[in-house]
Amino acid sequence: MTAAHSPEIPAEALDFSGFSDLAAAFSDEVITHSRAEDVVLPDGAGTLVLIRLDNDHPKRPSTLGPSSLIQFGQVLAAQLPRARAGEISGIAVIGKPGVLAAGADLGAAERVDSRDHSTAMADLGHHAYRLLEDFPVPSFVFINGTALGGGLEIALAAQHRTVSTAAKGIGLPEAFLGLVPGWGGIYRLPHLIGPEAAAEVIFTNALNNNRTLTGQKVHALGIADALFDAESFEAESLAYAARIITGDADAAQQLAAQRSHDDSPEAWTRAIASAERTVATKLGPSAPAPRRALDLFTQVPSRTREQSREAECEALGDLMLTDEFRNTVYAFLNLLQKRAKRPAGVPEVPPRSITKVGVVGAGLMASQLAMVFAAQLRVPVVLTDIDQARVDKGLEHIAAQLEKQAKKGRLSVEQAAGLRGLITGSTDKSVYADADFVIEAVFEEISVKKQVFAELEQIVPAETILATNTSSLSVTEMAADLAHPERVIGFHFFNPVAAMPLVEIARAPQTADEPIATAFALAAGLRKTPVLTSDSTAFVVNRVLLRLMAEVQKAFDEGTDPATADAALKPIGLPMSPFTLLAMVGIPVAQHVTESLHASFGDRFHVSANLQRLIDAGVTEIWSTDDDGRPNVAGQPYIKDSTTDLMSFGSSPRTAEELLTTVQDALAEEIGMMLDEGVVASRQDVDLCMILGAGWPLHRGGITPYLDQVGASERVNGRAFSTRD
Repeated sequence: MTAAHSPEIPAEALDFSGFSDLAAAFSDEVITHSRAEDVVLPDGAGTLVLIRLDNDHPKRPSTLGPSSLIQFGQVLAAQLPRARAGEISGIAVIGKPGVLAAGADLGAAERVDSRDHSTAMADLGHHAYRLLEDFPVPSFVFINGTALGGGLEIALAAQHRTVSTAAKGIGLPEAFLGLVPGWGGIYRLPHLIGPEAAAEVIFTNALNNNRTLTGQKVHALGIADALFDAESFEAESLAYAARIITGDADAAQQLAAQRSHDDSPEAWTRAIASAERTVATKLGPSAPAPRRALDLFTQVPSRTREQSREAECEALGDLMLTDEFRNTVYAFLNLLQKRAKRPAGVPEVPPRSITKVGVVGAGLMASQLAMVFAAQLRVPVVLTDIDQARVDKGLEHIAAQLEKQAKKGRLSVEQAAGLRGLITGSTDKSVYADADFVIEAVFEEISVKKQVFAELEQIVPAETILATNTSSLSVTEMAADLAHPERVIGFHFFNPVAAMPLVEIARAPQTADEPIATAFALAAGLRKTPVLTSDSTAFVVNRVLLRLMAEVQKAFDEGTDPATADAALKPIGLPMSPFTLLAMVGIPVAQHVTESLHASFGDRFHVSANLQRLIDAGVTEIWSTDDDGRPNVAGQPYIKDSTTDLMSFGSSPRTAEELLTTVQDALAEEIGMMLDEGVVASRQDVDLCMILGAGWPLHRGGITPYLDQVGASERVNGRAFSTRD
């Protein structure tokens, strides 16, 4: 048998009494217990202690709060005398079915309100995990399921790891959540798999909406030493542990190959550059956690484990007390995990069954809708347009997109063909006669949409739900002349439809309960997050975004330097600047929605004469680039002289600071009015909509916590949005 080469564990490392005050502060923690059992290994490998992590809640993932970590450390410490006496030959950790551990208890971490507790919470993870790393007999973690954050860091602390083919939800999401991988992950991972692969996990994946890894990917990266089938995972992992413990030559050779990686200075240079680009592109300077993680990562090659521990504890101690972390926890737990799954306003009536869907229109948005309905519901979808050429073009676009997905491996050839077979087209709306749900995606003009609904009502049964994908027009007006206006709803998707998770469900005064209940069920079937709004112009996302863009455009029209106007909101950390967003949305579309908002709400929504001049001249953007698509030679975007010549400006420029405050106050005013009008049930719905529909930064908590923290809510409304909860 072989023993792990580990440093001597000092007596103070076995003492967890110094963390008792921390545990007492979180007496309501759902404890993840560490239950140890002896397992006799095959092939004479001796006795292994298997620690099972289990919170005794069948549907709740195990998490790691103070008491859970203390118990884990104490169980490890209790086995140390047996290891030293030769009574056991190894120690291993596994989770309950499907879950190793879902990381730190964020609810507990959010309530940390003192520097003593924040640093103690950071140090506690290190205190426990170092025992696993330094254990005098080989230590293993069997990754049988979800392993996030501190859950994956347990595995990284072990000397050996296996992973199940069924495991998913594995990663280090801390940079996404407003923290750093502070229980050793930022130090151990690059040493295990190399800095470039580690940068992908710590930065690229985390900052791409918390992308996680599967068991296969974990093994391919070298995080796990061995990959075993889910059905026999525990038995095969124990057999693998036996081979490692007995010094099996083949196992040792495979292990050496699996852990081979490039950790040269050149690899570190590439990894750091990649991480810097990711952080700058995704968040810029506004989010402290990714920058702090980057600082820690950069120093890994020159630090010892102890030096890294001290730096990680310092970083976690700071970050747990920031508004950005609390905002992220509010957004992640309260909004994405709770509000999104239990939306407000769902009627207590059974939804209709949807067996066929109609899409009126065959343009880009209509084609995207058809593909999403077919792919997620697996029901026939039929689209129509005013002539066969448009129908054919829409169907050709769909076929091309499905073929592209098949080539990329996202669909099999058979799946792509099956979806293509579900989607048909026609110029005759009578194909909707047996549809349960028909959504229009035609030109954004009220008269055109009213005509479409009038035609549909002559064809479809009275119970068929009629939906509009309008972004700004009145659902009430669309349905006003119908015999059955009660079945008309707003069902507003965001572009690109497949990627954007939000659907705004608009309820008009006359809308019945069944269409709304069906809309919620349909959104869930489409894997979208629904939010109920009243039938108010532009609903939530576009109303908020267009108020923001209108204020910036107004400042620009009044004489503010374009670079100043476009960069003034940079401290918020939005995914793109106002002028970039304007070009992406399309100046005519933005102008049209702003005109609708101006008609409904008046001068709060500035309709720009300059933008109208650009539209009339066919100009599609304010900023221009050179022919190769890059900024000019000075490295800056610029406005063409021909574009400038079309516009006229005032003589009242503002500073970036003045414009930022103006926008903050405008947003606080608009959201306050929306809540007073009952556009949504709660400020949580506004925050959820802005995160999912506009990419509003998670570390801002959506939008209302940010407006509270900068004082805009008090300045404009006389009270914080949080007081409305």
